[in-house]
Amino acid sequence: MITREIVEQREREILSEYATKSCDSKGRLKPEERCQFRTDFQRDRDRIVHSKAFRRLMHKTQVFIAPEGDHFRTRLTHTIEVSQIARTIARGAALNEDLTEAIALGHDLGHTPFGHNGEMILDKIYDGGFKHNEQSLRVVDVLESSGTKKRGMNLTMEVRDGILNHTGGKEPWTPEGQVVRTSDRIAYINHDIDDAIRSGIIKASDLPKASIEILGDSHKKRIDTLVKDMIECSFGKPHARLSEEKWNAMEELRDFMFDAVYQNSFVQAAEDTKKVEVIITSLYEYYVAHPEELFSELQAMQNECSVEELAKDHVASMTDRYAINKYNELFVPAGWK
Repeated sequence: MITREIVEQREREILSEYATKSCDSKGRLKPEERCQFRTDFQRDRDRIVHSKAFRRLMHKTQVFIAPEGDHFRTRLTHTIEVSQIARTIARGAALNEDLTEAIALGHDLGHTPFGHNGEMILDKIYDGGFKHNEQSLRVVDVLESSGTKKRGMNLTMEVRDGILNHTGGKEPWTPEGQVVRTSDRIAYINHDIDDAIRSGIIKASDLPKASIEILGDSHKKRIDTLVKDMIECSFGKPHARLSEEKWNAMEELRDFMFDAVYQNSFVQAAEDTKKVEVIITSLYEYYVAHPEELFSELQAMQNECSVEELAKDHVASMTDRYAINKYNELFVPAGWK
């Protein structure tokens, strides 16, 4: 049998001196008995994959709201792509692949319906502000439950840190978390270019030539270039990084995407962002006024959290289609049948 102890020994023998070893984890918020076969990071990965929050990512927007085509990314396919890229980098740089995978699979669990449009709207209407990375940590710490008595997934400190700091001003303390932070950017810039070309918003010839010369003229080539560069720059180092040249080329693509796609007035109009704001705002205000209609798990937390926070949690957890259907149920006359 290959037990947990054998796996932990293999990590000590094979991984880089800077890799985060399972046996050196800072532990969990609540101590618990360890598994006979899986390391703590492997258990975290499994808990995330089996969670309701993870399954809901299937029906949450990545960039394009309610796309008609079958091949546009969703928040779930984005998460899988981030995980694949991050695992390849971690393996090549001799870092802990299990920790990397757990962080990658959990990094967007707190994302709202309707992508970053939903995030911006909740940030505006909820007094406490809203950031999806902070909400992702709240999901794994508090909101994901198996009933009213057991709350949260009780993940390790390393996975929690990687989830919280996959974006924002603070960098993860582990090199595996740093791999996910950069892999998230590698994934979304390149697959959003792919989706934007498919939708006709941009053409491949529109992409900045200097970046394309450095990174490659196809989706496959760009990801291959960035992955190889990060492995070479991170192996045997205490931090996981891209080279300055490749990072700057990627950032030029990101700036292009903000101007041409993310903040494009045509895209914003086509995506009915004003209608999204009506849906998110109306649902949030409704549940603030009617907390008795929140899910039972949230109702059980009313002595610990404000009604506003619970309403925010509820709306943020919704998939695109659930939010639309609930809005229609609450605010659109059904008529006689």
